[in-house]
Amino acid sequence: MSEEGNAATAVPNARQIGQRVIHLGAANAFEYAMQFLLPVVLVRCLDTAEFGQYRLLWLAVGTVMAVATMAMPGCLYYFLPRSDAPTKRLYINQTLLFLAGAGLVAAWAVSPWNPWLPGKMHGFAEHTLVVPAFVLLWVLASLLDLLPTIDERITWQAKATVGLATLRTVALSVTAVLTRELGPVLLVLLAFAAFKLTLLMGYVARHHAQRSPLLRWSAFSGQVRYAAPFGASAALYGWREQADQWVAAALFPVSMFGSFSIAAILAPLVHLFRQSVNGPFLPSMSRLEAAGDIAGMLKLNNRANVFVGALLFPLLAFVFAFAEEIVTTIYTAALVDAAPVMRVYIVGLAALVVELATVTLLLRQGSFMMRLNLVALPLSVALSWYAAHRFGFAGAAVGSVAVAYIDRIVMLRRIALCTRFAFQRLQDWRTLGLLLLFAALAALLAWGMVDHYFAASGPFVRLVAGGLLLAAAYVSMAAWLGMRQGWLSAARHPEPGL
Repeated sequence: MSEEGNAATAVPNARQIGQRVIHLGAANAFEYAMQFLLPVVLVRCLDTAEFGQYRLLWLAVGTVMAVATMAMPGCLYYFLPRSDAPTKRLYINQTLLFLAGAGLVAAWAVSPWNPWLPGKMHGFAEHTLVVPAFVLLWVLASLLDLLPTIDERITWQAKATVGLATLRTVALSVTAVLTRELGPVLLVLLAFAAFKLTLLMGYVARHHAQRSPLLRWSAFSGQVRYAAPFGASAALYGWREQADQWVAAALFPVSMFGSFSIAAILAPLVHLFRQSVNGPFLPSMSRLEAAGDIAGMLKLNNRANVFVGALLFPLLAFVFAFAEEIVTTIYTAALVDAAPVMRVYIVGLAALVVELATVTLLLRQGSFMMRLNLVALPLSVALSWYAAHRFGFAGAAVGSVAVAYIDRIVMLRRIALCTRFAFQRLQDWRTLGLLLLFAALAALLAWGMVDHYFAASGPFVRLVAGGLLLAAAYVSMAAWLGMRQGWLSAARHPEPGL
């Protein structure tokens, strides 16, 4: 099967999926590195108030994006692998039309014409047209983040991800360095969104050129009915994940919110890990579910979670142990208040290694997820609000962390009920637990050694020494576990199929 051609009906073998994960993972890792680098430049070029405003803008964009797309791009994972070429183009056309309408509503929501716009967002009043126009284009262009992967054109997706990440970071950084003002940065951001949308339309024209109507009502209504429960659930989940940031923005000055938002910088990393793994796996999982092979679908989800845990647990442990050094080295000592918040977030991010959204998507559990998030959202807000008043700045992150664990437990029980698989068989709990234990032990060892031998050294030296010690300890323990469970032989001789 050619990766750049139409998706085949056969499920790719382990080697093919592994190669796709590596390609997309490397691209997403590069994009995350660029996202990580950009605030490092901006925090040194903008004053604290403007940097806080920039971060507040992206919080607002994330909030409207959570509801604007309504899972219409994501639902293409369900429809496209099962459709012929003209029907694929029809579903893409319908998705673009939906995103255009949703983008207009989202643009109004962040504009001064919205009478319910949060007070601190009125700081963008001087950018009356720029911010709404950017949000409209951003919503439309968001389809480019998924469509090539859904088409199983992983190489194309990886190249686009790397190219766009580089362009965005360089353009915004140069603008910030030259002007040291927020206004020009926003104008360049608008131009970037327009370029991304142009690239999306070029991709659709080239790879889905079959003539199809823009909309067929029966197909569109079916697509919306399928996506709506997941969209509502995703919106509630997205708001739940952002609730603590809105609590922090409401209770603390904008300049302090900049520190709080920096503490959440690892959340996009977890998302990128998940996207890198889920993207190549999900089309195959969709075909397995369509064929009635629920065990095979769960097996792929299980593999993906162990793979992500093996990579993510040591990184989270490293950041937890050396949070102050990381913030001081990268973002300057002025934002060191972010370190305690970062540690609170890491406790919650560890739970997200067990990814279940793909399984609930294929099991059509959107309505259940919507009800779950409808309860979880106010609970998260209440816990964050209380903890912020009770424990201060870091307490505002407590709500999303506590609810993350409640969410996973409830979702696992629901999947067990739907699939008739025992709770303990849904994941490789022993391997996940050992990987988490190894990461924690390696971090404790590294922190103890650094604290003893490098106590008088600067933060950068402590980071380098701690990272090397943690990596050596974790790799040794994980390699032992891999040999015990046959990972190494499986890597050398992948099974022919899944």
